[in-house]
Amino acid sequence: MYKLSPSLLSCDFTRLGEEVKILEQNNVPYIHIDVMDGVFVPNISIGIPVIECLRKITELTLDVHLMITRPERYIEQFASAGSDIINFHYEACENSAAAIDRIHELGKKAGITIKPKTDWREIIPYLSKADLVLVMSVEPGFGGQGLIKETLDNVRGLAKYKRENHLDFELEIDGGVKTDNLQEVIEAGAEVIVAGSAVFRGDAAENIQKFQKIMENCT
Repeated sequence: MYKLSPSLLSCDFTRLGEEVKILEQNNVPYIHIDVMDGVFVPNISIGIPVIECLRKITELTLDVHLMITRPERYIEQFASAGSDIINFHYEACENSAAAIDRIHELGKKAGITIKPKTDWREIIPYLSKADLVLVMSVEPGFGGQGLIKETLDNVRGLAKYKRENHLDFELEIDGGVKTDNLQEVIEAGAEVIVAGSAVFRGDAAENIQKFQKIMENCT
């Protein structure tokens, strides 16, 4: 079963509670929350206080994507804020295995992310421990970019490795996914689909339903 994880980076923050309510009403399982520090990526976004507020108003799974340098410094704070999945970049972390272990110790699911130019094979040592693996299909930092087709090779490689080794991590993709390329992304092996502008630009409920219909047809 495929899951949609709308990225709040593209929502209207003056209507945050209303936007979350729309996601709930349309049976969206995850909310993707991009945390950027202006160092690891060239942008600054939301942080711990917003996650704390979201936790108060929804029981949806908070899929927190840390695009920050040395994310291991903040694992405890993001766990305490109410994150359900704490997802860090392999390229930004000094000890990915230790970070995964610490996330698990705090009772949270651990995700590991790779940027477009990182070969998926570099994270093989961590795949047996990860609950989620995120393939960035754009350069992280800004919403509204077009999907880099070559990144689907990382999705295909991870999906094949997962099958052959009987692993159970969720395979997520983030960046430039729209209804017109969703089927190709799913056929590559993606299971959790992050979409920001494709969900929140226009009628969010209608956009979600379009994504869900394609996902159902791919099941």
